[in-house]
Amino acid sequence: TELGGNKVRKLEFLLADALANNCDSVVTIGGEQSNHCRATAAASRMVGLSPHLILRTRRADAIHEKNDDIGWVGNVLFDRMVGSTIYTCTPGEYGRLGSQKLVDGVCEYLRSEKTRHNNPYPIPVGGSNAIGTWGYINGVDELIQQMEAVRSNDDSFSLDHVVFATGSGGTATGIALGLSLAYRSLSEGYHSTLGQPPEVHAVGVCDNPDYFYRTMSSIADDMGISLPSDTTTEQFVRSAVTVHHGKGRGYAFSTAEELDFILQFATETGIVLDPVYSGKALYYFLKKVVEDDPESYRDKTILFWHTGGSIGLYEKGDELLGRLSVASPVKRMDAYGTKVAGEDDVVGL
Repeated sequence: TELGGNKVRKLEFLLADALANNCDSVVTIGGEQSNHCRATAAASRMVGLSPHLILRTRRADAIHEKNDDIGWVGNVLFDRMVGSTIYTCTPGEYGRLGSQKLVDGVCEYLRSEKTRHNNPYPIPVGGSNAIGTWGYINGVDELIQQMEAVRSNDDSFSLDHVVFATGSGGTATGIALGLSLAYRSLSEGYHSTLGQPPEVHAVGVCDNPDYFYRTMSSIADDMGISLPSDTTTEQFVRSAVTVHHGKGRGYAFSTAEELDFILQFATETGIVLDPVYSGKALYYFLKKVVEDDPESYRDKTILFWHTGGSIGLYEKGDELLGRLSVASPVKRMDAYGTKVAGEDDVVGL
């Protein structure tokens, strides 16, 4: 559970780099209920590194003034269970200064004489950089192996669409580049034994599509992508993936429709979607993209890549409470026949 979600793929490469550089601690940043920060904290402890987490919260000042507490709900509980040092900032500070400046600031603090951790390893928001993104190149390799196993029994099988959530751009870059490499579409034309490449859909849960196209292009450049001379990296990225504007009310904020969808999906499939990433992304893709153009998706094979993060549902407990009483009713067993007969919440023997 502590390593659940898509971030562990990136952390496999990031923490290997930290150890190779003889680092003694890790500094990263995210929202108050960041899946990335929780996974980073747990994985860091597993390899002997001290985790330092910068959490973005509107309650930063109240927590500092002891009028509030960071709490112990969801991912924050896991952060604290593994002994993370937590630093808080407000969304305004995050927006004005940028995540990298905040991470660099904590790294400088740790290098000072005030602490015993003098060689920190900085990890960007979401683990989304050139090193971390290789985790999703590997992820696509696993997918291709699974596809080939299916095709060994059914050579007509192919994927038409691949859909996933994106919040910091690393997962989207890795999947888009990985599929392009697998289908050999980085060179002229397609000549893969897998058939035609699927259409790739990244549903943004924050920011706007242009932001993600720029971010993905920057990561791809840092990874050393090689393209024909007449093609820019951003042109290639825009041709390799369609980014949808699916943030709804905003990052980590859920609409009533999104929560209803998450609960219905869990009831019908047994699969739990998180409210920040996968739940928001699948809701948008099915309710906005597919329903707006149903004929384009009819009889197509669509893979939705679940990126985890279900611990984030704990923070939505109050919003889900009324829905759960209907979806999951609780009834009292009348073991001795002493309860009021006819009550809906009483079951006699």
